[in-house]
Amino acid sequence: MPAARARRAVPPATGAWREGDPVGRRRFADVGDLPLQLGGVLPQVRLAYETWGTLDADGGNAVLVEHALTGDSHVAGPAGDGHPTAGWWSSLVGPGLALDTDRWFVVAANVLGGCQGSTGPASRRPGSPLPWGSAFPRLTVADQVEAEARLADALGVRRFAAVLGGSMGGMRSLEWAAAQPHRVGASLVLATCAASTADQIGTQSAQIAAVLADPGWHGGDYHDLPAGQGPHTGLGLARRLAHLTYRTAEELQERFGRSPQVGEDPLAPAGPGRWAVQSYLDHHADKLVRRFDAGSYVALTDAMNTWDVGFRRGGTEAALAAVRVPLVVAAVDSDRLYPVADSRRIVEAAPSAVGGLRLVRSVHGHDGFLLELDQIAPLVTETLALGAAG
Repeated sequence: MPAARARRAVPPATGAWREGDPVGRRRFADVGDLPLQLGGVLPQVRLAYETWGTLDADGGNAVLVEHALTGDSHVAGPAGDGHPTAGWWSSLVGPGLALDTDRWFVVAANVLGGCQGSTGPASRRPGSPLPWGSAFPRLTVADQVEAEARLADALGVRRFAAVLGGSMGGMRSLEWAAAQPHRVGASLVLATCAASTADQIGTQSAQIAAVLADPGWHGGDYHDLPAGQGPHTGLGLARRLAHLTYRTAEELQERFGRSPQVGEDPLAPAGPGRWAVQSYLDHHADKLVRRFDAGSYVALTDAMNTWDVGFRRGGTEAALAAVRVPLVVAAVDSDRLYPVADSRRIVEAAPSAVGGLRLVRSVHGHDGFLLELDQIAPLVTETLALGAAG
């Protein structure tokens, strides 16, 4: 093993934000006990959130930005104390930008079940000194949106002019339109689906299986173990599998081909030299295990597997047909996780979809919703205009 890898400190049992860690820009809202769609009640729910801009006196200039699976509330701003990564849409948020903070009050919450300050598997279970761990209940996208609606109440937001989201965040954006139509002016539904497909469930279930098979999982009760003893191997494998669905085969071939990693020989008899693409995946796995929680990864991925906007609404097409909130629906043309056909299904079934299907052109695949911000910005602007007019 190269010396640089050997010297890398072992990862913590969990990369979650925990009480006593730097708060950064986070704020917290207690939103009460939450009845869950699949049964049971999650007590004393707390959401971590960040805001930019100022809420108008009538509470009507608010915009909700929804993050994807391993994102968090830090939509904009640098990395630093309390924030392991820089904002994932930083170039869209600020004065004069698409999300103009001189006009809009921008809200982003860490999703329910997440690990950056909101109630999730790594957070303390009420009435116990221990984390939720294996006792954390199953969540759905509908549960996450209901928690966010309560956050809106706590912030004095009567109605979001727009809800904007891509990938898992796009699921929540669509659920907002279906479940809370009186509180949404318009929704941007980006790089996502109306119901998870067999391919998505299969890929995502393989990621869950990788985490559960790690001896460091301990049934989900690992959060207080010493560094190096958590399920970071399984979480890293899950991230490698996921990352291959986030990018395209063409991009990987163009960037890496069959090149060896610098200083390593993948064909050496004694091994274990790596190909350059292996090193790339190793890098992304290592980054994730240091900033994320395996229990949250399992809980959120399971919520994505159960996602269907038509659940208890008469089926997917019926639910889409009933949506009255204006939808701006966009797909990344090279996306192999949420192919264009998934977005086309929404457009064809939802009369409120405005202007037909929009295509974001990208060589990067699914991650285009995070990378092609020059194309995302006009979609955001259009959605805000629709919401303001409604």
